[in-house]
Amino acid sequence: MDASPSLPQLIDSYLTWYFSENPALAQMLGAAGYDGRLGDFGAHAQMRREREAGVWLERFEAVPAADRLEDEIDRQLAVSQLRGRRLLAEWPSWRRDPAEYLSTALFSLLMPYVHRLHPEPDLVEDTLGKLAEIPEVLAACRGNLDPELAAPLIVERGAGQSRTARAFLTSSLPGLVGDERLAERVRQAAEPAAAAFDQTTAFLEDLRGRAHGDWRMGERLYSALLTEREMLGYGAAELHERGRRAYDALDVELRGLSRAITGDCADWRALIATLQDDHPPTLEAMRAEYEAETERARAFARERGIVTFADGEQCRVVPSPEFQRPILAVASYMPPPALTTSRTGHFFVPYAPADFNEDQVRQRLATNSRAQIPTIAVHEAYPGHHWHLSWSAGSPRTLRKVHRTPYFSEGWALYVETVMRDEGYFTDPRHELAHVEARAFRAARIVVDTALHCGDMTQQEAEAFMAEKSALSPGTAKGEVSRYCAWPTQAPSYLTGCLEIERIRDEYLSRGLGSRRAFHDTIAGSGSLPLGLARAAALGGFAPGARQGRESAGSAQGSQTAG
Repeated sequence: MDASPSLPQLIDSYLTWYFSENPALAQMLGAAGYDGRLGDFGAHAQMRREREAGVWLERFEAVPAADRLEDEIDRQLAVSQLRGRRLLAEWPSWRRDPAEYLSTALFSLLMPYVHRLHPEPDLVEDTLGKLAEIPEVLAACRGNLDPELAAPLIVERGAGQSRTARAFLTSSLPGLVGDERLAERVRQAAEPAAAAFDQTTAFLEDLRGRAHGDWRMGERLYSALLTEREMLGYGAAELHERGRRAYDALDVELRGLSRAITGDCADWRALIATLQDDHPPTLEAMRAEYEAETERARAFARERGIVTFADGEQCRVVPSPEFQRPILAVASYMPPPALTTSRTGHFFVPYAPADFNEDQVRQRLATNSRAQIPTIAVHEAYPGHHWHLSWSAGSPRTLRKVHRTPYFSEGWALYVETVMRDEGYFTDPRHELAHVEARAFRAARIVVDTALHCGDMTQQEAEAFMAEKSALSPGTAKGEVSRYCAWPTQAPSYLTGCLEIERIRDEYLSRGLGSRRAFHDTIAGSGSLPLGLARAAALGGFAPGARQGRESAGSAQGSQTAG
């Protein structure tokens, strides 16, 4: 008698392992039983997880292709994610990037108070447990980072994030607790954790001078991630050329829009720069204007019947966390915990770090001008990230709530920007110009990210390219490129995913499978799948020759989001 587990049983066992190895992530997703824990970040645990992930990949590859489409999509999703993990074992971020430790610790402390799914005494107990583990996590950070692999740029990003931790732990975090007696317990427990961050900051500042690793991933690994994890039919070189072609076409469109606005001038960059002079006067005013625009986008999407809304969904527009500000210069979004009934998400407005001078704050405000705010609100909230992730949280497929790819989620958010344009949302021609510029910006990201990691562009050349080819201020361009260096393959996900979703939509409508709204609800409700799997979910099956057995499941097609 065959004792092999069924595919659903295998998925359940895999998720149990995955959550136990990533308790902070499991809690942020809303899984029960993981409170008060950050997990084991030591080198032995990291290497053991890599070995065990390889065993899980073998088990999923050994399962025959499922008869039911939804099951087969889940199987291939597991295979694609585990193949990506196997590839990244060659590029171990736990030896290269302090953010692996810092972001996990800081976000896991903040998010329970953002979502507030439990009574305050329970939140505080969770906080105390995590604070007690932070010294050990940061000791692992200091022990694991390898000067031979860690790049000075990435180490400095981590040091900037670590510097914010003391104020967050000793002031902001206790300030989230209403009961003063409980808040005092948090303050007392925070001091040893803050001291561990101080020690880590000093370590990173020293490591920056000793580190001589390269942040460039290289074309071979970059391309392999595109084909095996993202399930695209092409690698870095073709992606780079697609980005260049898209940018050139959008540049022509932008010239025409600029002439229409000015009467004679085709210099859309100069026009955008002029429009950026009209920005909210303060960071709080910026947040308030984003909040108003978010409500307008929600009402418009509902009135036009673009999508169906999840019951009880809500998007709160709030300042970005202090510890995120030094490493992320653009708006971002935190979804509701997908394994809970909550449908409340948070749109993080990109506040400036506390140590920014007046000119740096002005640049941050200028990159969130009144011309640009409508597009960004659509992207982050309605019917972009918030609508998508609050809607897909209702899916019964647990694996798809755990594993998400930005090639769908960011592609979706850019796709719906154009949907809203087609419906007439951008009534002011300046808003339309900023919308098309945002698309050109995503094309420029493809060009820069592929060139950076394949060794065809230096960091300084990339910063100059982004400042020249987009509407970014020099300071914001510098922050953007730093992010690309630290997060290879993410920046191209926006326009790449958007173009693929547009092609899937056109096929869906040409086949007469349903309305545009039905398409949106179906493909977005299937999760944030690799695009070959998203196509199968929307169209009801795999293209001829694309249904994958165990030999080729990673190459079918010929999950915090950041703007």
